[in-house]
Amino acid sequence: MRLLCVGDVFGRPGREALQSTLPALRRSASLDLVIANGENSAHGAGLTVTTAKILFAAGVDVITTGNHVWQRREVLDYLQREPRVLRPLNYPPGTPGSGSALVHPGGVPVLVLNAIGRLFMKPVDDPFRAVDDALAAVGNDVKVVVVDFHAEATSEKRAMGFYLDGRVSAVVGTHTHVPTADAQILPNGTAYVTDLGMVGVRHSVIGLAVEPALAGFTTMLPSHAQPAEGPVDVNAVLVEIDAATGKATSVQRLDYTVSP
Repeated sequence: MRLLCVGDVFGRPGREALQSTLPALRRSASLDLVIANGENSAHGAGLTVTTAKILFAAGVDVITTGNHVWQRREVLDYLQREPRVLRPLNYPPGTPGSGSALVHPGGVPVLVLNAIGRLFMKPVDDPFRAVDDALAAVGNDVKVVVVDFHAEATSEKRAMGFYLDGRVSAVVGTHTHVPTADAQILPNGTAYVTDLGMVGVRHSVIGLAVEPALAGFTTMLPSHAQPAEGPVDVNAVLVEIDAATGKATSVQRLDYTVSP
């Protein structure tokens, strides 16, 4: 099984980059499943029904999110209706939507989990225990499991990788929008990367236009940040998984740039 995990899609530039390249990539790389983090797909802050549908039409199979998932109120009802859009599973009980999705690419059951970290983030429930509960609920029949861990601290992401090593197929980090160079297979067969990165403008401040972002840091006054314009970096990892065992057999970064 060949799986592509795509970093945080940032605004219109990110959406258009996937629209123009992902359909051909799915064919050329023989991808069975594409997972993308879409929590910044609506003008860099949040997800809307429209942006979700654009990502699905481009070839994304499952959309994960994170702390910005609640930015647009219209998504609250959509999370209840669309099982392919996830919110972190360790939000409190009663939160709209689900943190897990069971999909069947090529007839193979694949469990996708979405969790959010606690270090340097707003208080949430324990992500480690929440993932344990989700794995226990599905049982041993589902061998292929992919976890998007949306977290700030590299230490917390590394800890989650080793915590789940051998129990899931892949743990991919999102949130910082900065790709890390540590794509690897952990000792017990789990593919891991600390952060996928983003699908956003290269010359930007994590997707935002440089000057307004700089003004916010240098003046400490509120700034009207907006998505940057220009060539878009698409950051992703390609994971190959043995569907019979759920173990990863290879993982590699797949990064490319799309000109507007």
